[in-house]
Amino acid sequence: MSAAPALERRRRLSFLPLAPLAVIALGVATAVVVAWVGLGQLDEQSHAAAQHRAQLLSAALAARLQATEPEAKPAVIARAAERSGLSVALLDEGGAVVHQSGDAPFDAAEDWVLSPSGSGKLAVHAELASVRPDPSSLFASVAALTWILVGAAALVAFAIARDVRSDVAYVERRITEMAREDREPAGKLIPARTIDQVGRLTVAFNGLVERFTAAERAYRQDLAGALAYDRDRSAFLAALSHELRTPLNAILGFADVLLAEVDGPLGADARENLEVVRSSGQHLRELIDDILELSALESGELELSPQTVDLWSVAEDVVREARINAQDKPLEVVLDGEPLEIWGDARRIRQILANVVGNAVKFTREGKVTVSVEAQSERWAKISVRDTGPGIAPEDQASIFDEYRQAGDVATRRAGSGLGLAITRRLLQMHDGSIDLESSLGEGSVFRIFLPRQAPAPKAEEAQA
Repeated sequence: MSAAPALERRRRLSFLPLAPLAVIALGVATAVVVAWVGLGQLDEQSHAAAQHRAQLLSAALAARLQATEPEAKPAVIARAAERSGLSVALLDEGGAVVHQSGDAPFDAAEDWVLSPSGSGKLAVHAELASVRPDPSSLFASVAALTWILVGAAALVAFAIARDVRSDVAYVERRITEMAREDREPAGKLIPARTIDQVGRLTVAFNGLVERFTAAERAYRQDLAGALAYDRDRSAFLAALSHELRTPLNAILGFADVLLAEVDGPLGADARENLEVVRSSGQHLRELIDDILELSALESGELELSPQTVDLWSVAEDVVREARINAQDKPLEVVLDGEPLEIWGDARRIRQILANVVGNAVKFTREGKVTVSVEAQSERWAKISVRDTGPGIAPEDQASIFDEYRQAGDVATRRAGSGLGLAITRRLLQMHDGSIDLESSLGEGSVFRIFLPRQAPAPKAEEAQA
């Protein structure tokens, strides 16, 4: 078993119930100390009382025994011992016991020596144990005191626990209110009502709320700035598109007219120059279109028009155009697979295939480009584009889907904006599809595109399912 659950259990353990127990234990300990001190004082008082009684009894017996006949002295001692509850001994001048009322031995330190008139000395000894009072009354008092202390401790502990629980419940209630969806994310500060741990926790939480409020304020400012920047960028790109496309279309139109030799035949140099103008103009127009389309994707302005699409027909059109572009090099473009229908935007799906197949034709000097259409499952269709090009290094395979990035070094790159695959991935994400790559240097590349075959289920039906 891992230590994580145990740590969680220890964290959930509340020390609040231990406060009443600590107070009650303190009360019991106080009662025990009071009882111990009381018993000690009672013992000392009993000892002093016994000594005092022995002194009084010795004085009384000494006076009486002096006037008593020797044969009557034992009877007098016995009656005195019986009435007083003490053990009494009569000693001679040498300390020997002449007569005693009990069988217990005597300690010379506890003897009271009397010096009566006449010859000889009398000594009376008193047993202190026999004069100790019954401590049951003290135990009863201590027990009563213990219960009183325990009760008081319980009341104090209950009051403390109730106050602490009330403070914790108050803080919890305020935090719960702050977490509601209809409240402001930052929330309001919680008044600190105590100076104990709960108060310190409240102050710390208020500090966190203030930091979160400042972060939210900064986020809103940044968001407002980003939205304003996005609006300005969209307006700029729209104006740029209009200002660039109009003269660019005019240039391309005049180039097409001249290439058609409407005004007469063209020389070889003139035709070559016009072809360069036309090719450069088309490249610039494609670059402008890619930038505008990426901007629309990033801002969320691009919307799809999904419908049932004949994927095989779209693939045929794309392959036909790719064959035309590959006429100038020893490259074969092949389409295989099976007729298949999918769900999506026909125009955007054609753009996805054109980007991937166009890249394969662009970067493959010779060999073969194969486009395969097949059903991956009942839900997904798969389009594979395999080429015999130079391949892509493993460290470049993730970056080629980023904006304005091409694989390889500068010497091996082809003309282009580096936006084709970035736009392709974003369009696939809008279709709930995906794209992956398998490639090795010198062995070509395989791009696999996955698109849904059916329309997605409504959200209500998905929730019920």
